[in-house]
Amino acid sequence: MKLELRGITKRFGALVANDNINITVEAGQILSLLGENGAGKSTLMNVLYGLYQADEGQILLDDKVQNFKGPGDAMAAGIGMVHQHFMLIPVFTVADNVVLGNEPTSRIGALDLDAARKRVREISDRFGFNVDPDAVVEDLPVGVQQRVEIIKALSRDAKVLVLDEPTAVLTPQETDELMNIMRALAKAGTSIIFITHKLREVQAVADKITVIRLGKVVGEASPKDSAEKLATLMVGREVDLKVAKSKAKLGKAILEVDSISVLDDRDQIAVNGVSFEVHSGEILAIAGVQGNGQTELAEALLGLRSPINGKGSIKLLGKNLAGQSVRDHLEHGMGYIPEDRKKDGLVTEFTIAENFMLNGSYDAPYAKGLNIDLATRDRKAVELIKQFDVRTQSAETLAGNLSGGNQQKVVVARELSRDVQLLIAAQPTRGVDVGSIEFIHEQIMAERNAGKAVVLISTELDEVLALADRIAVMYRGKIVGVVDASTSREKLGKMMAGVTA
Repeated sequence: MKLELRGITKRFGALVANDNINITVEAGQILSLLGENGAGKSTLMNVLYGLYQADEGQILLDDKVQNFKGPGDAMAAGIGMVHQHFMLIPVFTVADNVVLGNEPTSRIGALDLDAARKRVREISDRFGFNVDPDAVVEDLPVGVQQRVEIIKALSRDAKVLVLDEPTAVLTPQETDELMNIMRALAKAGTSIIFITHKLREVQAVADKITVIRLGKVVGEASPKDSAEKLATLMVGREVDLKVAKSKAKLGKAILEVDSISVLDDRDQIAVNGVSFEVHSGEILAIAGVQGNGQTELAEALLGLRSPINGKGSIKLLGKNLAGQSVRDHLEHGMGYIPEDRKKDGLVTEFTIAENFMLNGSYDAPYAKGLNIDLATRDRKAVELIKQFDVRTQSAETLAGNLSGGNQQKVVVARELSRDVQLLIAAQPTRGVDVGSIEFIHEQIMAERNAGKAVVLISTELDEVLALADRIAVMYRGKIVGVVDASTSREKLGKMMAGVTA
């Protein structure tokens, strides 16, 4: 089925999220929609899927104008969408999830689960998905759950399939399997729109590439184009994608973690007997698929979570900080870039200047007796804005009004402007454009080169390989191995799936 988006414009008040966008996807073609966060990709797909109504423009399928009043209309017309965050019921079987909302019934109106199982098997066999219709979803690996989402769309005769950041939670092997599935679907005539920020994947699977920047189509590209050219199109300037990394000059152990176990928010063990150490002048990356205990480990290192029963130790410069307050951790020389900047890194209703002093307002240089030294605060803010290239008109701008990349720069600037011995950087480039990624990577590497110890927690394998000196892989709450940064992607992918042999 051929898809055309003609002159799509979508406004939210004064904000123009999509500005006269024109895109064509032929039957059996894979189009990669590339753009930084906030470029308007998701808004455009929500218009296509009927979740939003365009203010201007038309959607055409096989040259016929469509008028989607909701997702039901889009699905009925042959549009399927696999969201970044899966829309599955964990305690239901595969067959239950696939037919949910579109249940087959017998002639007497009873639910016909045999027909549902048969439909799942047909699609699974046709495309080599290898999915058991009777398996319970919560028992399936993430990569298989994603196949269930695709089967769900195809079971409703989707002729156009939108995949929104589909590899965000996959191992490298699962990513390769997904690429093969996409090629098989395209060969069978399905049109695919592939939304991602991972240039390697775009080059591997796309037939053509459309780049969106600030709500507008700024260019078409070929998968054969270099990653540097694609990055330049995305951000509007030249970007150096390679991180300059000299040989590590290791010093003494800065952080020593011994036999730490931590509970998650459901009182289940998320970190199970983890031990490792990090030296000065070294970046240790904690790699793994999201949800294997990395978040809870980062929070334990900062003091946001306490070890189970007070067992184990977290020693920073020889002092055991396990069970101590967050302030104790920070004052002892720890810096922390949280994975969710809006939840844990910023007060969005505060100004940039106020956010810079969040973890130091009680001490020099910001405190003056019982009061804040406003002149010093404002002077420091101007210095940090310049040093860390925060794009803003004023230090009095509210943090919530900054772009994602500039919000992240505020967090990075605050943490690195203190005298830290250990930097914990959790998903430091999540949700930022390639230009900001370049800058943040440079700052992290500068800390390492200055003799600081760095714990990098990232689900982005490219980031891990670019920055790390050693890599510890987490799987189901345990570190299954610590390897050199020269380890192959294939081996790391197997470790991320729990395979260590």
